[in-house]
Amino acid sequence: MLAASDGVAAVVGGRSMAVASSTSPAAARLPGHPLAHPAADAGAAASGSIGVGPGATARSPAAVAPFGPPAVTVLQAGLQLPWPSSGDGTSRLGDLLSASLPAERAAEALVSLLPVAALLLASSMATALVALMVAHLVLRGRARRAALLAASQPTAAEDAVLLFEGEALVEASDGGRALVQALPAGEGPWSRFSAWAEERFPGFSDRIARLTGGGALDLTAAPPLRLRLTARWCHGMIRVALHDPEAEGRTIPVDRLSLAAAEAELAHLRRMLDAAPLPVWRESDDGTVVWANPAYMRLACEGDGRAEALRWPLPRLFDLAPPAEAPLGPQRVGLDDEGPLGRRWFDCSTLLGAEGQTICYALPADAAVRAEAALKDVVQTLSRTFAHLPVGLAVFDSQRRLQIFNPALGDLTTLPVEFLVSRPGFEAFFDALRSRKMIPEPRDYRAWRKGLTEIERAAASGHYQEVWSLSGGQTYRVTGRPHPDGAVAFLIEDVSAEVSLTRRFRAELETGQAVIDTMPEALAVFSPVGVLVMSNTAYADLWGLAPDTLVGEIGVAEALGVWKAACHPGPHWAQLRTLIGAGGPRRPWEGAIQLRDGRHMLCRLVPLQGGSTLVAFRPATEGALPARPAGPPPGTAESVDAPLRANGGP
Repeated sequence: MLAASDGVAAVVGGRSMAVASSTSPAAARLPGHPLAHPAADAGAAASGSIGVGPGATARSPAAVAPFGPPAVTVLQAGLQLPWPSSGDGTSRLGDLLSASLPAERAAEALVSLLPVAALLLASSMATALVALMVAHLVLRGRARRAALLAASQPTAAEDAVLLFEGEALVEASDGGRALVQALPAGEGPWSRFSAWAEERFPGFSDRIARLTGGGALDLTAAPPLRLRLTARWCHGMIRVALHDPEAEGRTIPVDRLSLAAAEAELAHLRRMLDAAPLPVWRESDDGTVVWANPAYMRLACEGDGRAEALRWPLPRLFDLAPPAEAPLGPQRVGLDDEGPLGRRWFDCSTLLGAEGQTICYALPADAAVRAEAALKDVVQTLSRTFAHLPVGLAVFDSQRRLQIFNPALGDLTTLPVEFLVSRPGFEAFFDALRSRKMIPEPRDYRAWRKGLTEIERAAASGHYQEVWSLSGGQTYRVTGRPHPDGAVAFLIEDVSAEVSLTRRFRAELETGQAVIDTMPEALAVFSPVGVLVMSNTAYADLWGLAPDTLVGEIGVAEALGVWKAACHPGPHWAQLRTLIGAGGPRRPWEGAIQLRDGRHMLCRLVPLQGGSTLVAFRPATEGALPARPAGPPPGTAESVDAPLRANGGP
């Protein structure tokens, strides 16, 4: 409690202000207060001054007014009331204000202070709440970390422990961490571990997916392994533990250099398989995919179109026969693709691996399929073209199997279409022809069968051509032609009409030759170009020539040389040259010549149809000789022979 005669020190905003008072207690009270002394109020009002500090200079109330009503009025009034030290500060402040100020102004001061007090109280509570939450999270994280560390510690019957939250590995023991690091590369720890566990514990993926809340899982590896796997829920996660009973109490010595070499080789092999552009995978005896390289996984994801395609067990993309039942050579399998390529093709090969597993390889065969389709289109086009040809066509591939044939082949050989469609071999094709008597019957069938090899070689080199005269009267011309890639094509043509015509023409020629050979007159026929095309025996005997070397070998110049050499010079040789040669006048001619042996011959020329010329020589009788002698006048032989020499004569 302050004395009435002393000044009051008030603290506002961290600054202390002293309020002076008079010697009278009544004069020190606030103006307008119910307890204020009237004289003091009047004195204060009259003087209008307030002393600040002991001995302070009196000031006007207007000088303190900037502190603002109504709260600053307390400072201006020179408070002498005691400040509350305990209890509700707000009510005591209200008492103070009600004791110092009028009721209206006290209420206004109280209302103006309430937001500030509420803001201070809310900020204090928020700070405390945040501090409590941070402390709770820190303590909870420490507790969870301690629980995870405790849960990841293997027991005496466990070799490795893994803690999975979803597909994320949150904690693991030293053995579990080493196991995950040694697994092949994959999309994540769970995918890699699932692939490893599915191979050793069949059905692991399905059973682990059904593991809920308080469930547990206990699996034993397939023989010959004795590995044991247990799984259970732990703190909202899956705790997987592995134990190898065979490793209990056993110490395995490992050479450091050998281990380093094995690990390096394993790393190289893994990189090679991971970078392989073709899918490689392993299947169990029931067809389940137990391992696959990244190329297979990408193919599975592309075909399924969802990320779930990479979950184990992976889908079986290729429906392949087991190695014991698989056909020789690769199996071609097509996969549907929603991309621009459409259906994709692979040539798959299988190999029997260890423990009854199957190792599979898929080589992309899209280019081969497109090439085969293009080849098929070409073959169909050629087949439609060859279908209208009268010549039989048979094309054998490099393996000597029939690949292409046309309908004319069946018509000419009488072989059924079913037999040709079955793609018979080279020898089977010719055996079928022999059984139907469509080839010349050989005297020695075994020798002829061995001769098929020579036929094949000759056809492959392009030198095979024969005419088959069949027992039925047909005549076939068979030609062998080589084709690319070791293929051979045979063309079978029915030349019966052509051969018949040739034979008939030849028979007519032989008949005509026999007729003119019986004639005593020496006859010779020259073609339009002046080549001897026919002569008889009398002509050969007259001029001393061999009949076999006459036709087609002697021209007009050679014939005139022979004639002039056997005759005396005469005036007709030059004229004969122009009449028989090409471009000469087309008119009959007759003249007399004298042989050197003294015989006289009559020579006549007769134009024939087609531009040929007949030259005939016959002995001249005494009455048939011309009035003028055949020999030229004396001294004129050389002049008569000059034109003959000019035209190439002797």
